Amino acid sequence: MADRYRSILLFGPPGVGKGTQGKLLGSIPGFFHLATGEMFRGMDKDSTLGKEVVSYSSRGELVPDELTVRLWQQHVKGLIENGTYAPARDVLVLDGIPRSVTQAQALDDKLDVLAIIHLTCPDIDEMVQRMKGRALKEGRKDDADENVIRRRFEVYDAETSPVLGHYDAALINDIDGVGKPARVLRDVLAIVAPLHDDSFENPLG
Repeated sequence: MADRYRSILLFGPPGVGKGTQGKLLGSIPGFFHLATGEMFRGMDKDSTLGKEVVSYSSRGELVPDELTVRLWQQHVKGLIENGTYAPARDVLVLDGIPRSVTQAQALDDKLDVLAIIHLTCPDIDEMVQRMKGRALKEGRKDDADENVIRRRFEVYDAETSPVLGHYDAALINDIDGVGKPARVLRDVLAIVAPLHDDSFENPLG
């Protein structure tokens, strides 16, 4: 296994479409989408650790850095052990981590960041409506409370947005996240397709 996981980072405020783009990329052989939010939601909520995580997310706050990084590393190890993710074959598409400068620093020796996709949307009200619509469609109570949603934007501005400054500016690609997912995917692929070509070995030759 390589010393560091080859990775593409997805950044952007809540509701901008990181999950959608991550899932689309993850459907392409050679990319593996890993969403930290799904990792947390898949936890046993009745466990001691699960209750601790929920106590933060239900208030729209970030799970503490040390806990997040520890859970993430355990999760990735499990994916490798069960054969779901193969570092030698797949480029990680990370959605939701690192979410703070402290997390980014803690993961510097774990991640070989190939590119950063920064999805942007200047209209917060539009993103609030997106998240409310998603809550209704998917039954996600954590997205139904507008106060919690707007708190997440505050947390993003204060704690997550500065993470971009941790990385080489040459890695950062700003992409308008508003519009049809296919159009956004086209713009994303223009950035990541060359990375895919460089790293992916077609088993069919």
